[in-house]
Amino acid sequence: MPPLATDRHRAAVLGSPIAHSLSPVLHRAAYADLGLTDWTYDRFDVDEAALPGFFAELGPEWAGLSLTMPLKRAVIPLLDGISETAASVDAVNTVVFGEDGRKTGDNTDIPGIVAALREHGVEKVETAAILGAGATASSALAALARICTGEVSVYVRSEARAAEMRGWAERLDVDVRIVDWARAEEALHAPLVVATTPAGATDALATAVPERPATLFDVLYDPWPTALAARWSAYGGAVVSGLDLLLHQAVLQVEQMTGRAPAPLVAMRKAGERALADR
Repeated sequence: MPPLATDRHRAAVLGSPIAHSLSPVLHRAAYADLGLTDWTYDRFDVDEAALPGFFAELGPEWAGLSLTMPLKRAVIPLLDGISETAASVDAVNTVVFGEDGRKTGDNTDIPGIVAALREHGVEKVETAAILGAGATASSALAALARICTGEVSVYVRSEARAAEMRGWAERLDVDVRIVDWARAEEALHAPLVVATTPAGATDALATAVPERPATLFDVLYDPWPTALAARWSAYGGAVVSGLDLLLHQAVLQVEQMTGRAPAPLVAMRKAGERALADR
């Protein structure tokens, strides 16, 4: 069970680099809206080597941690258990400290993707496409396992990445077709396209957006919009942004860490949008 709001008062996001993270903005906005005036949420630059030492120094006032790269797999040996969702992709982005001191890991990225899509009217699709095969792609594939009834085409640049995605597909029981990145323009005709690539990687595809695009989920949020997202919107397609994902996974984290539900999505969104506008 998650701790009650009065039991723990500290939380933070860990990763390296971490200065760019919007998590403190979102979580603090949630605390303010929920009236949790004695709760704090910070950011710490922690890499894999420093992570065990950081955990060793945590006191009983800690309620939870958000984790970003490169810690999502490195944290698992330090935990007392992880959820089935986290185990499905060997990645933890949320740690909750229980009243008994147990540290439990979860992955809110996967349900966060599903919730962000649902908010934009996408609950089920017959087929989908994923652009890229990096760390976020496995979570995207796990999310699609919940909402895609047919084949998922994954566009990759290397055989090593292709092999990784085949492995995840088998583990998640998803029907996957691996396609060379040279044919990535084909992906844009899918009912749902999930772009998981770094900034700039899909810019060249913008000119290939079809006249009537369906839904694009671009996991980036800064800078925004990406060239692909801008063209997609201009042609009337639905666009889900990385901020949508960040918000929905943070909502789940707030609920788990504080024991308060529902978390204030609207207040968190406004805070995130203001912070991005100020950058």
